[in-house]
Amino acid sequence: MTHQNETEAPRIYPTMRCRDTEAMIGWLKEVVGFTERVVYRNGDTVHHAELAYGPSLLMLGQCHDDEYGKLVGDIGGRRTDALYVAVDDPDGLHARVKASGARIEMALHDTDYGSRDFACRDPEGNLWSFGTYRPKADEKP
Repeated sequence: MTHQNETEAPRIYPTMRCRDTEAMIGWLKEVVGFTERVVYRNGDTVHHAELAYGPSLLMLGQCHDDEYGKLVGDIGGRRTDALYVAVDDPDGLHARVKASGARIEMALHDTDYGSRDFACRDPEGNLWSFGTYRPKADEKP
């Protein structure tokens, strides 16, 4: 078994299907602070996008009725996701998210395990949790 180090590529890549992928990419970049790594388009449709947040990548694509889409969703023809992102400045991000009009689901608070967290819904209803808790796979709790 190998251990991941800072230069090794991640092994887990969250994926999302979106009704309006362009709008989701814009929100993630402008509000949360993701950067665009690559976007593959066919006309107005985003087939595959990769957004980076530090060394982590999120993959996005347009909702459509293919085999994968049938496997992952049945909430209005799509799935909803819940993601946690470790951030350095949850207070600043909370202010930007709130200013964007996103619905705050869990107020900014300090946890009993030392993190500062909040949760919100993105423009498509997915739940995002943000906090300072950042465990490493090769460290014991």
